[in-house]
Amino acid sequence: MSEDAQGASMDRILQEISAVGRKLEGVDNAMVALTAETRSMRLEIAGFQSQISGLDHRVAAVESQVALQTDRDQELLHLRNKLTDLEVRSRRNNICFLGFPEGIEGTDILSYLRDTLPKLADTTFDPSLEFQRTHRLGLRRQNGKDRPPNHSLLPATWAGLPTVTDNPNASLSLPSSSPSPLGGEIWPIRASQDVDHQEWGVTDLLRPRGPENVPRGPT
Repeated sequence: MSEDAQGASMDRILQEISAVGRKLEGVDNAMVALTAETRSMRLEIAGFQSQISGLDHRVAAVESQVALQTDRDQELLHLRNKLTDLEVRSRRNNICFLGFPEGIEGTDILSYLRDTLPKLADTTFDPSLEFQRTHRLGLRRQNGKDRPPNHSLLPATWAGLPTVTDNPNASLSLPSSSPSPLGGEIWPIRASQDVDHQEWGVTDLLRPRGPENVPRGPT
């Protein structure tokens, strides 16, 4: 091979080597860019992992608060049930009377009930029954004696209660010893236990019963 042919062949080889070098340089640049992008992605992933870890802690804190609130709600419900039971216990022997005209009891409600209820029911009290206290519910209206009763309640607290039967239709006259604001007109008297508001007639309510029949209510 002549020197000219050899020189031309060497030139082609050098050109090809240069082309390969340029290609390898491009690949190297791409690898550098890929490495930088990978490093950036790793940083982003680390940030995401940190955020997820923070969210996990927050979720755990919220779950702990929810569990604590649930326990508190249950404790509050238990305390409310206890309070309701205590209130019911204090009212278990309360009896409300509806129908007595306002002011007819005078200044001594307790004495009026002790004297009037047996006459209304045409019976006598069981010796085991005892008034402890009585009072009106609500404010007294003006000229109450000249007007018929309107949701006028006269409750009485008893030391013991007889067993009663349902008789909500009893209409009883006011006793002749007490002045009637409407000229002796018949007044429907209702009596109900304060806890469940079941109505009974006064006659059945005052019927003497043995202590074994005294309602006890929930414990």
